[in-house]
Amino acid sequence: MLENILLFLLAGIVLVISGGFLVKSLSKIAEFLGISEFSAAFIIMAIATSLPELFVGISSAMIGNPQLSLGNVIGANILNLTLITGIIILVAKEIKFTTKKIGEDAYLMLFSLILMISLYLINKSLSRIDGAILLCFFAFNIYRKFARRKKFRAKIKKEKAIGKKNVGLNMIIFMIALAALFISSSFAVKYASLLAIDLNLPKILVGLFMLSIATTLPELVFGIRAARSEHKVMGIGDQIGTIITNTVLIIGVVSLIHPITVEFIPFITSSIFMFISAFIFLTFLKTGKKFETLEGISLILIYILFIIIEFFIK
Repeated sequence: MLENILLFLLAGIVLVISGGFLVKSLSKIAEFLGISEFSAAFIIMAIATSLPELFVGISSAMIGNPQLSLGNVIGANILNLTLITGIIILVAKEIKFTTKKIGEDAYLMLFSLILMISLYLINKSLSRIDGAILLCFFAFNIYRKFARRKKFRAKIKKEKAIGKKNVGLNMIIFMIALAALFISSSFAVKYASLLAIDLNLPKILVGLFMLSIATTLPELVFGIRAARSEHKVMGIGDQIGTIITNTVLIIGVVSLIHPITVEFIPFITSSIFMFISAFIFLTFLKTGKKFETLEGISLILIYILFIIIEFFIK
């Protein structure tokens, strides 16, 4: 047990350190690219932290089991919208938004969920055509973000420019820190699970909590580090970008490889809860243009409600 505790603590330390380097390096990269920190987290960090889900999706589609990826994406989306965002808000205490564009991105996040659910409801499946539609929506979002680049660059033009050498160094730091984040998160989950066994904790707790956190741990660590720095908005940018990336990029790619057919009741119940979570997230965001402690607690309680409902349904 002592070995598991020490290795778990070591993985946790690496997680915290790598998360800090990610926030700092991404801030410099955003400045060099001429995009806001929110946009950098929305695009770069969101795609990077969604890579595990993408690899799982491609692997499951290749072996003819794309339903696994769909379930993983819906579960990860619910977790990000509720528990992960709630924790980020509690750490930050308050996250203010100074631009209306963030609200527009949140609306697009909600629309991406509606689009995916609607495409499924048409034929009770997600075909290759549906996958292509989802990927087109993802490409539109990326284009939208970089279309704003010129306007944002004009605002920071008078500020100190970052040299190519510096941005190259920050890119290297970002990649190393990202790799360290993924590796340490997998070890953290592994040794946390072993500790749970050592302590004779119920397997249901291991499955519902530890394993569900596994795929969203990078977002959680990055969000917490951002919340504790002067780059608080980056944590929310990563969350919104991750939801869109999971929903349209990953499901789009998986659908192109292998059409997805799932049972109606399990899909619709989890999708409805995912949509409600996203709607509440958007409502909190638009009310006062900031997140406060009360909103954070509410989102965490919503996740607890989801766990209770899932437990009784199963």
